[in-house]
Amino acid sequence: MDKVLAFFQVHSTAELVWVGIGLCAQLMFSMRFILQWWASEKEGRSVVPETFWWFSIFGGLTLFAYALHRGDPVFLLGQSLGVVIYARNLWLIYAEKRCLAQEA
Repeated sequence: MDKVLAFFQVHSTAELVWVGIGLCAQLMFSMRFILQWWASEKEGRSVVPETFWWFSIFGGLTLFAYALHRGDPVFLLGQSLGVVIYARNLWLIYAEKRCLAQEA
């Protein structure tokens, strides 16, 4: 366990758990690009599927929590703005769906 703690430059098991949370958040955040690439290849054109925004918001919120724990103001500001943008895109998607449902 000491080698693992040293590798991640942490001093406690709790810190190691937070590093694990950060790594999982980064993986979730990165999945949106893989998903977007896959959807675009499938369609033969550039598309941004709704799940791209869901991965963005959950990854962004978890990375925000990680940055808050680590006390990184630059990372905190970067993630907080992104989360607002992701939430707005989801709002626009659902507003369009509601509008289309009312027209039907």
